Amino acid sequence: MGLPALEFSDCCLDSPHFRETLKSHEAELDKTNKFIKELIKDGKSLISALKNLSLAKRKFADSLNEFKFQCIGDAETDDEMCIARSLQEFATVLRNLEDERIRMIENASEVLITPLEKFRKEQIGAAKEAKKKYDKETEKYCGILEKHLNLSSKKKESQLQEADSQVDLVRQHFYEVSLEYVFKVQEVQERKMFEFVEPLLAFLQGLFTFYHHGYELAKDFSDFKTELTISIQNTRNRFEGTRSEVESLMKKMKENPLEHKTISPYTMEGYLYVQEKRHFGTSWVKHYCTYQRDSKQITMVPFDQKSGGKGGEDESVTLKSCTRRKTDSIEKRFCFDVEAVDRPGVITMQALSEEDRRLWMEAMDGREPVYNSNKDSQSEGTAQLDSIGFSIIKKCIHAVETRGINEQGLYRIVGVNSRVQKLLSVLMDPKTASETETDICAEWEIKTITSALKTYLRMLPGPLMMYQFQRSFIKAAKLENQESRVSEIHSLVHRLPEKNRQMLQLLMNHLANVANNHKQNLMTVANLGVVFGPTLLRPQEETVAAIMDIKFQNIVIEILIENHEKIFNTVPDMPLTNAQMHLSRKKSSDSKPPSCSERPLTLFHAMQSAEKQEQRNSIINSSLESVVSSNANSILNSSSSLQPNMNSSDPDLDVLKPARPKSLTPFRKAKALYACKAEHDSELSFTAGTVFDNVHPSQEPGWLEGTLNGKTGLIPENYVEFL
Repeated sequence: MGLPALEFSDCCLDSPHFRETLKSHEAELDKTNKFIKELIKDGKSLISALKNLSLAKRKFADSLNEFKFQCIGDAETDDEMCIARSLQEFATVLRNLEDERIRMIENASEVLITPLEKFRKEQIGAAKEAKKKYDKETEKYCGILEKHLNLSSKKKESQLQEADSQVDLVRQHFYEVSLEYVFKVQEVQERKMFEFVEPLLAFLQGLFTFYHHGYELAKDFSDFKTELTISIQNTRNRFEGTRSEVESLMKKMKENPLEHKTISPYTMEGYLYVQEKRHFGTSWVKHYCTYQRDSKQITMVPFDQKSGGKGGEDESVTLKSCTRRKTDSIEKRFCFDVEAVDRPGVITMQALSEEDRRLWMEAMDGREPVYNSNKDSQSEGTAQLDSIGFSIIKKCIHAVETRGINEQGLYRIVGVNSRVQKLLSVLMDPKTASETETDICAEWEIKTITSALKTYLRMLPGPLMMYQFQRSFIKAAKLENQESRVSEIHSLVHRLPEKNRQMLQLLMNHLANVANNHKQNLMTVANLGVVFGPTLLRPQEETVAAIMDIKFQNIVIEILIENHEKIFNTVPDMPLTNAQMHLSRKKSSDSKPPSCSERPLTLFHAMQSAEKQEQRNSIINSSLESVVSSNANSILNSSSSLQPNMNSSDPDLDVLKPARPKSLTPFRKAKALYACKAEHDSELSFTAGTVFDNVHPSQEPGWLEGTLNGKTGLIPENYVEFL
């Protein structure tokens, strides 16, 4: 339903119906005014957005134009040249399109914004001014009319006639203003139908022109697009054809990297860590080193692979000699010493592996270190678990317990290194060590004595609790049940060599005495575990995993201190069966198959029937009994402490178990329960459901040996079931 017409005849009557109709027209004008105002605002935003879009597309086009493809090799195919040229073609098309867009944007302001603003200002603005004038005349006319009607009839006739004339004039003027206002309102309502829509049509026409230009550009670009599509497909086909060859070469490089090594002008080259002395101590700096045998020239370039930048100036020296570094002379592995003609002192270098060190030494004509023929002599300054070693520890313990048991921070406060070394040299001197005196002179501070004790333990060829038992102790500390932890550690301690166990007992008795006085010395069992865990149970290799296990090393020492009387003075019970050990461990393994990286594996994480379990155990036990019976006294009488533990499931203690000859075990078939990827050459890779031939127990506990596709290797025992 449209607006009702405003009749001029109604202006004279000025009826309520006329006023309501006029108000509806005024409301429509207000609505149109607001809409045009909002449309102008949106139009300006659209133009601004189009400008930003155009700038972004131009920047994108410029980036495409600036980039140049570099193909591998010294020549390019036609297809490669077409592909290399494509980015510049893309940029040209985009820039051409944006030129047309800019023309459209510039016209948009003229054909859309300016006409709308003009219509709103001139037409709607004029109607608003006419309304103000109409409202003013209405108020004036009503006021005079009321005043005129209030005149007294007793006034003179001349005065009344003059008042009547004045009212007639005002009424006439009000009527004229009313007619003009109605005329203007209806004029604006009619004008908006074309003056408002026409600019929008012009704007859309410009937009269509822009899109049409894009269509024309697309047609012109069509030929190049077809050529480029063919070139891309040709290039892809050539890539697919050569990819298999490249992949084959890569596999050959992985299998035999030395056979496909690039010919180098150097005899040897690669990364080495060079020991450098700093103000705060020594540090190992990574260098890329090259060596030329003819000139004996070594070049060292400090380079950080992580940051990809050099860490200093290159250095070149002339080789004089190369000597392998003895393992017990340095904490780092794979080290060798180099002497240079033109540089004083010895340059200590660390290779990346034992094989890498061998290659470097062969290239430099390196030699082995000279060893003292008297290896057991204490004059060398080496620590041993002999009578002198026990004497040193006893003297230190006696001094601490008689003179410093209540000192705060005992064993935590470190002595001066020079004093500690001097005390150790005195204690390790065979002349003074053989003396019966058990006291250390009072001139030595307690912190020096405690540091000497810890240093001596670290100087031993291996940790007191031995490298091969380290993982077993850690696993025992990770058991969920405290009783199981104590029982397992109890069993492990009695598998240590006699001297190691005696020294450990001596030390734990002393640490228990220290802990009993913790109110004075502040050294609780936990504090002592932190101090002695890394010393007594250090891993053979420094790895992130080993660092994460330090807290469990500390727990082992805490258990030894708290239960020292039971552990060292009683014989351990028989080791737990596989089923008992499985219940005592955390149940996290129930949700997923065990990791193949945890070697050797001895616990059955997979659910198997009791019948199959007993059948397999009977096979293994029968082979063990055969070996034991054939080696009766030679094995069982060698160490009585080994007898209760012969059937232990601990994978790290295989050095104490007799080898199981393959000839005494039956060959069977087995099916894989899980998939496994080999991590060593001796292992087999397989998927779930794989069937193996000739499966029998191997010499590695927790592992079986079987044949797959003619290849014989190791299989994790808990990954298969026998058929």
